[in-house]
Amino acid sequence: MAKINISDPKYYDNRELSWLKFERRVLNEATNKELPILERLKFVSITSSNLDEFFMVRVASLKDMEHAGYTKPDIAGMTPTEQLIAINEKTRELVDFQYNTFNKSLLPILKDKGIIIYKKYEDLSQEQLKYVDSFFMRQVYPVLTPMAFDASRPFPLIRNKTLNIAALIEKKKDSVGAGAEGDDVEFATVQVPSVLPRFVMLPSDEKSHDCFILLEQIIERNMDKLFLNYNVVAASPYRIMRNADFSIDEEGAEDLLLEIEKQIKSRQWGEVIRLEVEASINKKLLAILKKNLGVNEIDIYKINGPIDLTFLMKLYGIEGHSELRLPVFKPQDNPRLRAGDKIFDEIKKGDILLHHPYQTFDPVVDFIAQAAFDPQVLAIKQTLYRVSGNSPIIASLAHAAENGKQVTVLVELKARFDEENNIIWAKKLEKAGCHVIYGLVGLKTHCKIALVVRREEDGIRRYVHLGTGNYNDSTAKLYTDCGMLTCRESYGEDATAVFNMLSGYSEPASWNKLVLAPLWLRDTFINLIDREINNAKDGREAVIIAKMNSLCDKGIIEKLYEASNAGVKIHLIIRGICCLRTGIPGVSENIHVSSIVGTYLEHARIFYFYNNGLEDIYMGSADWMPRNLDRRVEIMFPVEDAILKSQVKHILDVQLGDTLKAYEMTEDGSYVRIKPSRGKKPVGAQDTFCKEAKRSNEPDIDFFKKRTFIPILANEVFDE
Repeated sequence: MAKINISDPKYYDNRELSWLKFERRVLNEATNKELPILERLKFVSITSSNLDEFFMVRVASLKDMEHAGYTKPDIAGMTPTEQLIAINEKTRELVDFQYNTFNKSLLPILKDKGIIIYKKYEDLSQEQLKYVDSFFMRQVYPVLTPMAFDASRPFPLIRNKTLNIAALIEKKKDSVGAGAEGDDVEFATVQVPSVLPRFVMLPSDEKSHDCFILLEQIIERNMDKLFLNYNVVAASPYRIMRNADFSIDEEGAEDLLLEIEKQIKSRQWGEVIRLEVEASINKKLLAILKKNLGVNEIDIYKINGPIDLTFLMKLYGIEGHSELRLPVFKPQDNPRLRAGDKIFDEIKKGDILLHHPYQTFDPVVDFIAQAAFDPQVLAIKQTLYRVSGNSPIIASLAHAAENGKQVTVLVELKARFDEENNIIWAKKLEKAGCHVIYGLVGLKTHCKIALVVRREEDGIRRYVHLGTGNYNDSTAKLYTDCGMLTCRESYGEDATAVFNMLSGYSEPASWNKLVLAPLWLRDTFINLIDREINNAKDGREAVIIAKMNSLCDKGIIEKLYEASNAGVKIHLIIRGICCLRTGIPGVSENIHVSSIVGTYLEHARIFYFYNNGLEDIYMGSADWMPRNLDRRVEIMFPVEDAILKSQVKHILDVQLGDTLKAYEMTEDGSYVRIKPSRGKKPVGAQDTFCKEAKRSNEPDIDFFKKRTFIPILANEVFDE
């Protein structure tokens, strides 16, 4: 039998197409009839938002490659041009499915539930029409700025992601300078103001009904009021997406902060990479837009419905209608950290695992807040990648500096789409007296680590928080992440070394526990997989379980294929991109891939290696992607406390047993829902963790200490 070449592109999926498969899984939740209707709407909105970012970054990057004549194939053997063609086809399928779901399924159900979104003016009552016209003159008209395009006025700058209305106008016959009918047709455009609500509530004869109309429809109906002495020949909404991906020559940038501020502004001028228009748009109007925006036909999307469905997230939050949403889960206290506890005393008793959003993010906030006002604390050091708009952690760091403590904060200015927010926080922290670092040249600092140095009776003690997610109290309610609090000296020494490396050039000769990228994280993963391969070849049990957001690193995938061939049982829980293919004879028979799409965004990174029964468990900030392993500062840390290891194993056990929200990859690379065994009720991992978090806070119950955990073995994972 011929030897299989595991580097053959046919054994890999394209990264971008894999991401679009994930988007389809997200959109599938909008078709889930077991979910309340407003929850289903939310997934339509999420899909739209995700697709915007995908185009601004990933599609934009491929277009840059195409313009530069770059033809090197990717992991799946596709050139940039081939990828763009395939992306276009799959995106159109996704958008068609999205709008069919919205128009044919969700809108009728909303109407039945008493929420009406009008699509046509003909459906409005006279009272509603009168209200709309009055609303336009009182609230909308003063805000609008119509812009003309003619021989004396250049085509206006259309800003990225803004919704606009294009119009063809001609002078009225009785106006001065009017030509023959059909002559002097001119182009004009007006931006739909983002400072006003996208949907407007209308008066209704039935008190049980909430009636809405979209703002662009109100403007379109009243376009004639913007162009006096002109007839509006045609008008139609449109929206553009610009290339928002920028690169910075950090070696040549004397002031990184100023350079990034300049680049943020340049996003408004980036190449137009997608034009969305109303399906019924006037042909001449479309031709003018196409020519002056420099858009190719392949990049024009004719939309059968409202352009930009991200507004549905606002509709999800309208007052009332609680029966149309899932009950809000309140994150529970960690059994080890009740409100009001002195956090440093608790950490001294032993390592603490945090599991968000099932357990509240408050201990992480309190960790910094208590340190800021504790007279025994000498220094606080922390990395910040993405923080909330009104971050209590930022406020505590500023207070700490004002209280005379040594505060060092690494603020990653290059966190995409959070650059502006991070610049604001960096300036505020500097003003408060913090020492602010802007990251390392050529690398993004993506690791999640906080260090508190405290003087105690027996000497200096270092307390460390390590996590899989950002220090963001808002997203911590929406993303599933894990963290660990510890004061073990070995972790403290390594944490100090990390910050010394980030702030200067100090790199210790050896490390105790933490594994860093881009230094040796990749090599560590390869060595851990190799150990399982050797155990399998020696006839011992060998298991790898890895949970992450994305897998697209070819070196890691090749090593997993090698492990599969050696008999290692591999289960991957991957939320989004997965370029690995399962079930290929001689390549990946022993690999199983699942993906969970639920109420919360799966975000934790957990890595399990059976190690002949010793069971090594790691958590960290890195996915198995080239950027994480080679171009970012990332931290992976071992979980060594026996109780914590049981807790993390339990997280993996429950996720592997999900039959409610999980999909599995098939041999052709598609995904199908995992169904429960006959006669068994579906099990949802996220629902299970919510229930367990509530139970762990019942009086006199120490949930994790009393629970018996079954070790993860190959036959339990893979037996049908």
